Amino acid sequence: MLCCVLTAPAALAQQTERVVVSGTLVDAAGTPLDQVSVGVEGQPGGTVSDEQGHFSLSVLRPSGGKAPVLVVRRLGYKTQRVTLTLTEQPELRLTLSEDTRSLGNVTVRGNTDAANTREQVSIMTLDPRSAKVIPSPFGDFNAILKTLPGVTSTNELTSTYSVRGGNYEENLVYVNGFEIYRPFLVTAAAQEGLSFVNPDLVNRVEFSTGGWQPKFGDKLSSVLNIEYKQPTRFGASASASLVGGTAHVEAASPNKRISYLAGIRYKNARNVLSAQQQQQGIYNPTFYDGQSLITVALGPKDNPERTSLGLLTTFAHNNYRFSPDSGESTFSTSANQYTRLKIGYQGLERMQYDTYQGGLNLRHNIRPNLRVEALGGLLYSREFEYRDVEAGYTLGDVNTDPDSKDYNKTSRERSLGSRFDHSRNYLTAWVATVETRGTWSPGQAHTIRWGAKAGREKIDDTLNEYSFVDSANYVPDARRTRLRSDLRLESTRYQGYVQHTVTFDSLRTLTYGARLNYWTVNGQFTVSPRVQYSFINPRRRNVSWKAAAGVYVQPPFYRELRAQLGVPQNQTGYLNLELRAQRSLHFIVGNEVRFRKWDRPFTFTGEAYYKYLTDVVPYDLDNVRLRYFAKNNARAYAAGIDTRVSGEFVEGVESWFSLGILTTRENIDGDSINMYNGNTVTGRVPKGYIRRPSDQRLNLGVFFQDNLPNIPSVKGYVNLVFGTGLPFSPPGLPDLRGTNKLTRSYKRVDMGFSKVVALRSTPPAQEGGKPIRLESLWLGLEILNILDADNVAGYNYLQDLNGQTYSVPNFLSRRVVNLRAIVRF
Repeated sequence: MLCCVLTAPAALAQQTERVVVSGTLVDAAGTPLDQVSVGVEGQPGGTVSDEQGHFSLSVLRPSGGKAPVLVVRRLGYKTQRVTLTLTEQPELRLTLSEDTRSLGNVTVRGNTDAANTREQVSIMTLDPRSAKVIPSPFGDFNAILKTLPGVTSTNELTSTYSVRGGNYEENLVYVNGFEIYRPFLVTAAAQEGLSFVNPDLVNRVEFSTGGWQPKFGDKLSSVLNIEYKQPTRFGASASASLVGGTAHVEAASPNKRISYLAGIRYKNARNVLSAQQQQQGIYNPTFYDGQSLITVALGPKDNPERTSLGLLTTFAHNNYRFSPDSGESTFSTSANQYTRLKIGYQGLERMQYDTYQGGLNLRHNIRPNLRVEALGGLLYSREFEYRDVEAGYTLGDVNTDPDSKDYNKTSRERSLGSRFDHSRNYLTAWVATVETRGTWSPGQAHTIRWGAKAGREKIDDTLNEYSFVDSANYVPDARRTRLRSDLRLESTRYQGYVQHTVTFDSLRTLTYGARLNYWTVNGQFTVSPRVQYSFINPRRRNVSWKAAAGVYVQPPFYRELRAQLGVPQNQTGYLNLELRAQRSLHFIVGNEVRFRKWDRPFTFTGEAYYKYLTDVVPYDLDNVRLRYFAKNNARAYAAGIDTRVSGEFVEGVESWFSLGILTTRENIDGDSINMYNGNTVTGRVPKGYIRRPSDQRLNLGVFFQDNLPNIPSVKGYVNLVFGTGLPFSPPGLPDLRGTNKLTRSYKRVDMGFSKVVALRSTPPAQEGGKPIRLESLWLGLEILNILDADNVAGYNYLQDLNGQTYSVPNFLSRRVVNLRAIVRF
């Protein structure tokens, strides 16, 4: 669909031979359409819409009083012609349908939407409505990302994800052009709130898994680009479930110059966390946030959107409190032996993360083909961790004889021990940025974009952690860990980019450019050239081919700098201020095939990629805590194939199947392993390339929707994720790092059912009454982890009297039933 707002003041039409016609182009979902050709029939010249769907065109008044005809064209849609009166007229609303014609046994299908998906590599456009209905523990927006090719996550309690062998700190997230940050101190998924993105407010979602254009920033793995709505009428919704609730409102002023959008969310994960099998206690994890977007059109009366001002403000409060009571876990230590761990706890954990972020965006169209923006952003984060927990534990053998009366009971306790953990960690962070961007289209075939950004960072971090393990009635030094630091970092970053997109014709597009980055701490200046090329087969226009290559850098942020060795001694933390940016060279080739099956549309995408990384900062993964080595002492690579089939497997609703195959390995300088002759160590040999912590070889994601025959208001949903095991390894045993000793696959199926009750607006019979604004009621039932799979987030490591280390699995949530309701106004 296409909505076009055309304004042309009558006075101007009468005084001059030319009239400026402007408007906005969007699709059926309200998503702005860029690169749409707009011209006047029989007149030279024309223009194309920009990223926001805006266009402005000077129209010559034809002689003889004949009304000019505006022609709107885009491949894949039927051409629209609009007769212009060139006088003041009401708002026009036009519907542009896809150009799909069936001629006997031959289907003629246009080259559809989207320049964004067909002309860019490794990018997907997502329907934000799917994030509202996908079954997941907390209704988090990022649950939809975990079903996409190249994206892996083995923990349903976290909003983090890794992409093509990277970690979650290598992912960029933008909302309305502002980069989004997450809390610094989160160590376990149970402590997290929700992801920043509020699905109620989202208008457009683009997700890139690699090879993105220079206009996006400096990270190694992915870009999530979110655009919030710009409402044109009143709307609202409210939802509630057993784990929280949401509410949002949107509206616009009568003259459409001011629009506002606001939403709040609340989450309490007590029910989900209480379903964990190995750790019982009193959970009280609460999270709430609020976000608002106000947009004001400041342009003249005949073109109010020529200048606009947007204000985005957010706050998030996350308070995690847990008083553990007891725990039990049974695990295998050999082929035929099972061990049971029983734990008694005393103490309390409390983590609080408060984040405030805002941004101001001033946009001005200098000319119809030239737009500039000025942005200013500010982030303030205040975080602390309190932990005083003492645990006493026993390890015992489990009776595995099914004929015994003591079957599955502990037959012999062979070890006693205790563990104490103390933390007093505080962190405050300020990040302020100013930025300018521009877009210039000198002709239909060329688009030039540029930008410059400066940011100031200030971080204060106090780390005070102490722990010991006692399994022999005393605490030797080898089982003590003391980490202390009082660190402060102030720095400035400068960034810039320029890129040029050349549209040779309707079939070929080339984008090339570079990013620049400079950080005052290490004095490093980086240049990142990037290029993309897309080609549509002229004989089979439903098939497109894409290729990309480029250099991607990730200058270190605070966590990479902080050296946390965690060796069994008193350790004073420090910042490695000489740490350099990590570099990654991307090579990507892929294709996209759009076809029809059962007279319904489908899309197949397939990509092969290779990434070679240098100046790598190695890390270990503990739940969701990344422990960096704070050294550029490794090289790495990632290679794989991603495929996805999406379409209307059931008529009227979109589903998809994603499959990713990956290998990622690293070679750490000086890393070696013992060489044996029998049981005798004869020396050390280089380890060579070993598995990285994110080396998940195979990942399958499915999101499937269905509805009852002839009753489309009753739907069913399946969210399935499967991933092979990650290479966990015990701390203090470097010879085991990157091996297959503790791999375990992740499998999870969440299922949901919903019923939509449509409520028509009916004005009261009494004159002067207001109509009922209630539109619909959505009722849902979800069964989470319906297979009751024993998935593992990581391992805790305990020692017995003989110094033997046991890897105790840290299990995730079990089967949980959730009820949800959504009311829309």
